[in-house]
Amino acid sequence: MSQILVIEDELEFREPLVKMLTNDGHVVVVAGNGLEALQLLETSRPDLIITDILMPRMDGIETITELARKGNAVPIIAMSGGRRSVTADFNLASAELMGVRATLAKPFSRADLRSAIQQALGSTPSGPRR
Repeated sequence: MSQILVIEDELEFREPLVKMLTNDGHVVVVAGNGLEALQLLETSRPDLIITDILMPRMDGIETITELARKGNAVPIIAMSGGRRSVTADFNLASAELMGVRATLAKPFSRADLRSAIQQALGSTPSGPRR
């Protein structure tokens, strides 16, 4: 299958996500924030990046921006559950404006994840997955 970089700071969400991906045959590399991800990308070339939006140190929007600045061609899926003052819809709409291939509002199902991966690895960007 694919090599996927998962950028997620919350361990209680990251572990089940990694398990779903590995159970589907993907090779998964993890980073706890955007800074860690950028370091990993210096030596690793995943087929897909799945990033949370709200994270400490370097959030998903900053990470997507930096990847675009560096000419990143790896498809990106953005995911968000929102927080008190910022909704998941706002976060995901912001990510779509930045060119991510798919979005996932947390929590999402395994079927939603599979669909987003298929969409992201295809050739056309599309709207949010809920």
